[in-house]
Amino acid sequence: MNLIFIYGKPATGKLTVARELARLTGYKLFHNHQTVDLLLPVFEFGSKPFVELREDIWIKVFARAAKERLHGLIFTFAPETTVQPKFIDQVLDAVEPAGSRVRFVELTCAMEEVYRRIDHKSRQQSGKITSHEVYEKLEAAGVFATSHMPKPDVSIDTGKLNPAEAAAKIAKELRLPKV
Repeated sequence: MNLIFIYGKPATGKLTVARELARLTGYKLFHNHQTVDLLLPVFEFGSKPFVELREDIWIKVFARAAKERLHGLIFTFAPETTVQPKFIDQVLDAVEPAGSRVRFVELTCAMEEVYRRIDHKSRQQSGKITSHEVYEKLEAAGVFATSHMPKPDVSIDTGKLNPAEAAAKIAKELRLPKV
């Protein structure tokens, strides 16, 4: 299985590009907010049970997808400080023994573009950050640091490519099959 691990700061287009990549490749899409949204009605964001359950669910899905030999899985991820430092190693440990491979894709864009996108209606529907002020406060506090992330196999500025172009570039650079 190819696990395409798309990461980046909020509003860099992770879900939009992932949807295009799933359409292009036929890979399944596992968006991180599916788990976040599952847990938020019960546990406060960042609380110990929230963090532990969120990461446990993510890892178990990856491991099971690898065990079941899915052709490919796309995961969207926003690195932030509530994610445990061991998470990336756990991802690799969950899928590599089954012969699967993790491919890291980093999405970036200029802050002007982030601010243009941050309050979009689609972000409001999934409980994402939708305020310039909240984003700026979290960014200033270092919440979205990506220094603990591995070097990406592909890095794309989504301010320079539309989602379909970004997905096509990912598929080409990672040599992913197209459906």
